[in-house]
Amino acid sequence: MIRYVVSRLLTAVVMVLLATLVVFLIANTVPGDPAMAALGDMQASDPVQVREFRARYGLDLPLWEQYWRFLQRLSQGDLGISIASRRPVLADIVDYAPATLELATIAFALSVVVGLPLGVLAAVRRDSWVDHVARFVSLIGVSAPTFWLAFIMLAVFYGQLNWAPGPGRLDPVAFPPERITGLLLIDSAWIGDWETFYDALAHLVLPSIVLAASTLGLITRTTRAAMLEALNQDYVRVARAKGLLARVVVTGHALPNAMLPVVTLGGLAYANLLAGAVMTETVFSWPGLGRYTFRSAVAVDFPAIMAITAIVAAIFVMVNFFVDLSYALLDPRVVKK
Repeated sequence: MIRYVVSRLLTAVVMVLLATLVVFLIANTVPGDPAMAALGDMQASDPVQVREFRARYGLDLPLWEQYWRFLQRLSQGDLGISIASRRPVLADIVDYAPATLELATIAFALSVVVGLPLGVLAAVRRDSWVDHVARFVSLIGVSAPTFWLAFIMLAVFYGQLNWAPGPGRLDPVAFPPERITGLLLIDSAWIGDWETFYDALAHLVLPSIVLAASTLGLITRTTRAAMLEALNQDYVRVARAKGLLARVVVTGHALPNAMLPVVTLGGLAYANLLAGAVMTETVFSWPGLGRYTFRSAVAVDFPAIMAITAIVAAIFVMVNFFVDLSYALLDPRVVKK
């Protein structure tokens, strides 16, 4: 088991480095000049100020040296200074990340709580009305464009019915609680500010449903397919022949063996949500990593882009690492391979 964990950790480090290298090379080959984007028209026309700007951010150095300096700073926890905000990139990410973490976690929990049982029921009651509903829900979730679904949800439940609050994390007149973790639900509950807690929870409803829609569809479809395959295995037939209850056969025999593809998909889906949902956060004015990434790309903010890339790569790699560990727990034969 130790050898298995160490090998996965080494692979994770290599994958993060390769991801940062690829994105660094791509970012430096696409059209766009950070100096021209950050400086005004008057300053950008002054060669002296342009040279000073490039020297300040190391943009006048060879590419290999820029990347080497980035890796040196990264090893020290320094993600550089944002060209757009003129603040440390790490400080920007600390400000924006909690909003994405809160939204992504609620959305993922919603997709698992609904999608997993729905997929199991659809497989157990194949071709019944439950199966048809599950397939319809998964089809809508996977097919509906995120921005379209977000606009529809806002127009119906906020604009027409007035059942849900508008965009943002809180009402415009509300004051956020004292920052402890940056997660409004936890911070407001910690200090006993239940009015703010319910306000933050209400603002999470629409964006979390929109963000969970595609993940819900994927989890439902994957669970259904994996369960159908598991229910047709010989060990399930033997369990039924022994006279075991249908509930015991499904939850104790079929479901554990069907969880491997579901865990894989769920882990990647959660990592994708944590990486920042640009469309959802933009439509709902959600101050998360998605909006920050979009603004950094528009401003050609190389330090911010590289830092976000490293963080996103680390998120995917670490989630995959934990997925691999879950494989070992679900199927001990994985470790012996």
